Amino acid sequence: MRRFGERVRAGVRYRDRAGVYAILLSGARVLVTRAPGPPAEIQLPGGGIDPGESPLAALHREVREETGWRIAPCRRLGVFQRFAWLPDYGFWARKLCHVYLARPVRRLGPPSEPGHEALWMPAEEALRRLSVAGDRWFLGRLLAEGPGARMPAARLRPREGPQPAAPRPDGRPGPGRGRAARPARPGW
Repeated sequence: MRRFGERVRAGVRYRDRAGVYAILLSGARVLVTRAPGPPAEIQLPGGGIDPGESPLAALHREVREETGWRIAPCRRLGVFQRFAWLPDYGFWARKLCHVYLARPVRRLGPPSEPGHEALWMPAEEALRRLSVAGDRWFLGRLLAEGPGARMPAARLRPREGPQPAAPRPDGRPGPGRGRAARPARPGW
């Protein structure tokens, strides 16, 4: 898994913290959030997955809280890790950052997350201004390859839901991955 940001600090105990982040494109613009500082940071909207919450539910909630927008549909692009101090929680974390491509469909109102501001900016400007190196890497790849392009296989896991079985050498379908199909969530 790719790592961005500072190196692991010797003697520091890190807690895993999974999070979800969205690249929200509309034409040649990207919807980002300015998080409170100092210094104020330009980031992809997103954040931590709460206990018992699915990654997609967390993504929809975080985007709504930080930008005030409703999103659809979502496609997982990949994951990266970074090691950081989380002042709001008071611990060091290995952040597992799952990045999705989504489309903003409706502005519901202003951001409800205190101090956050939703900003539309040209994609090339966002690429320069995003504070997190992993966010820049995923946006850069997406801009270079296009929204329909697949990210490198080693960095991309299939979407949630049933997985297609690999065919056997004799052409018959191979064994499934043991996951039952999940029903679609209404409104997503």
